[in-house]
Amino acid sequence: MPTVSQLRAFTAVAEHRHFRDAAAAIGTSQPALSGAVAALEEVLGAQLVERTTRRVIITPLGERVADHARRVLASLHALTEEVEAARRPFTGPLHLGVIPTVAPYLLPAVLRLVRASYPDLELHVHEERTPSLLEGLAAGRLDVLLLALPAGGSAPTRDIPLFDEDFVLVTPPEHELAGRTDVPRDALLDLDVLLLEEGHCLRDQALDLCREIGADVSGGSTRAAGLSTLVQLVAGGLGVTLLPATALEVETGRTDRLAAVTFAAPAPGRRIGLATRPGSARSAEYDRFAASLREALRELPVRIVE
Repeated sequence: MPTVSQLRAFTAVAEHRHFRDAAAAIGTSQPALSGAVAALEEVLGAQLVERTTRRVIITPLGERVADHARRVLASLHALTEEVEAARRPFTGPLHLGVIPTVAPYLLPAVLRLVRASYPDLELHVHEERTPSLLEGLAAGRLDVLLLALPAGGSAPTRDIPLFDEDFVLVTPPEHELAGRTDVPRDALLDLDVLLLEEGHCLRDQALDLCREIGADVSGGSTRAAGLSTLVQLVAGGLGVTLLPATALEVETGRTDRLAAVTFAAPAPGRRIGLATRPGSARSAEYDRFAASLREALRELPVRIVE
């Protein structure tokens, strides 16, 4: 029968399509990972991977085996999670996934809360985009996610809302809208709105807002991998952009070449919360964690969802 280490090695290769990257992802050496995959192929009596000099190709049978392996590993994770939760709450490892447009602005409060209230919790933080986080949650690689709700994805999630926050328009200081308040949404119609690159949920939310008011949704040819780069593009006069309220102070505090514009009510925005696997043995812990987080985040420019 295949071993757990063999299944972990093979699913890592199937995900990364690269032996070195897969080995780094699961914390092992490349020779050990290659040996585990070869041993799995020998046990099953089938070729799962085509090895070439430039890339790794998963065979059609290998793709099906990888799906089975992910489910097996997720079940094993659920088993250990249930035992750990029953043994002692808020102890042991907890793998928290966070989207990049939340992590820099909420993690300080999250980490202070964990240190003060849950000293025996071994917190591991994974900053990834939403699709990767949802895949990690479904596979058991991650335990709970901090992201924009609804989480979406193909696998069901249990969403726990934390707060709502408004979007703020950021412009160069000489822009005609700079510093204004109560600006209607349709003011975006004539603006060149800069967007994050594909894969960020904030990009999708900005595009949805543009479509709602009938604005051009092409977003131009300029793309940024993160909000820090995006605001620097605005400071350089390449356009305007939308920032979540929690990011405004951090991102605009780095330069005097930015001005904030607030929208008239109801302002566009997003809901942030936790997402977990339905039926998780640690559901009660996650509910308590969410309640503590709401209290810790009240100092931010958000509206807490009780």
